[in-house]
Amino acid sequence: MLHRLEKLLLDLAAVAVIGLGLLITAQVGLRTFANSSIPDAIVMVRELMVAAIVLPAAAVTANRAHIAVEVVSNRLPSRAQDALLIFGTIVGLLGLLPLIYAGWREAYGAIAEGGYFFGDLNLPRWPGRVIFLFGITLCWVRLALMLATDLGHWRRGEPIPAAEPVHRVEEV
Repeated sequence: MLHRLEKLLLDLAAVAVIGLGLLITAQVGLRTFANSSIPDAIVMVRELMVAAIVLPAAAVTANRAHIAVEVVSNRLPSRAQDALLIFGTIVGLLGLLPLIYAGWREAYGAIAEGGYFFGDLNLPRWPGRVIFLFGITLCWVRLALMLATDLGHWRRGEPIPAAEPVHRVEEV
């Protein structure tokens, strides 16, 4: 179930990136050739960037595809490398908690107050806030599941399996 949800969010992030490209291209084209613009384009770009960045976070975590510098850790014994991996997961879980709390406050406030962006279209604030909260929370859930699995391997004295892509890129 979680894999399918992560795949859906990955696809939605790809749609957001395509939307960003189209919106920015249209905005530049309209400004260049028609001396016009798309109303509230800056707000739409800002909200689409949130979706493009946050929605794939759980899938990236599931693939263990975060940026890592392994100059020192690769020289350590495999048991120590696994301990560092578990430590990093715990730090990630703790680091996401303030973001989840802040995301909850922002999303709740935007929904409760019915806030809108000032502009021609009066776009609501809540969609971007809810997308951020959902993406970060799902990433936290994925990290928690990975921690439980990794701790099980580590306690049994087994090496933590190398990252195999859970979400593969499909070529058409």
